[in-house]
Amino acid sequence: MASYRQILYHLTFHTKNSEKVLHNSENDELFKYIWGVLKNKNCKLFRINGIEDHIHIVCDLHPSVALAELVKDIKVASSKWIKEKNIYPEFSNWAESYGAFTLSIREKDTIIKYVMNQQAHHKKESFREEFIRLLKENGVDFDEKYLL
Repeated sequence: MASYRQILYHLTFHTKNSEKVLHNSENDELFKYIWGVLKNKNCKLFRINGIEDHIHIVCDLHPSVALAELVKDIKVASSKWIKEKNIYPEFSNWAESYGAFTLSIREKDTIIKYVMNQQAHHKKESFREEFIRLLKENGVDFDEKYLL
């Protein structure tokens, strides 16, 4: 008997202390590496993008993978890779926190376009402002004193 499912997520996380160290010239390499982590976990990447202090991922989560483990694996593996390759010399680590928001199929294309346009979007809104807005839009309770 076959099982059918779709578990769409919009993930976002930032650098430790929101350091602006992810320089655009090297981001394609980082994004390809993270795509490989997702593929190894049987997760499907729809879009990844980011700017100097954070990244966004739109993906389908395989049911055998726990969300927290996936995010941890992405952060640990990419952090190690960044340091080995020395592509962002000022990078110290990823922040401990992250955002994970479920998506319906009807929202998928809109969120993919949103992630694609990060560079233009962040000329008007900081990551902190964006993250607070995403938390509110998704009905997530939070305490601002714990946000960077």
